[in-house]
Amino acid sequence: MNEAIAFDTHRYVKRLTASGFSEQQAETLAEEQIAFLNANLATKADIAQIHADIAQIHADIDALRQETKANIDALRQETKANIERVKSDLIKWAFAALIAQSGLIITLVKLL
Repeated sequence: MNEAIAFDTHRYVKRLTASGFSEQQAETLAEEQIAFLNANLATKADIAQIHADIAQIHADIDALRQETKANIDALRQETKANIERVKSDLIKWAFAALIAQSGLIITLVKLL
């Protein structure tokens, strides 16, 4: 919706003619001034849309922040599980090595 900008064309034309412009020149300048203002100034509707866009961007950022936090938490849990699995594997390996060494020592003692 393109809202009209409040512009007192009568006053503008009156001031220009008082400054030496012809009435036709002053009216043409007033029309061009209105066209320029309407084309280049933000209306209340434009500003409302900008605010809505900013609110949506904030909502998108919040959603991304929550998604990122959830992903980090999931990775943290996965990493903890992997560490626990590796610890368990190391304990199993160390225990197996201890049993193998014990068996080797017992065998060597018997041979002596």
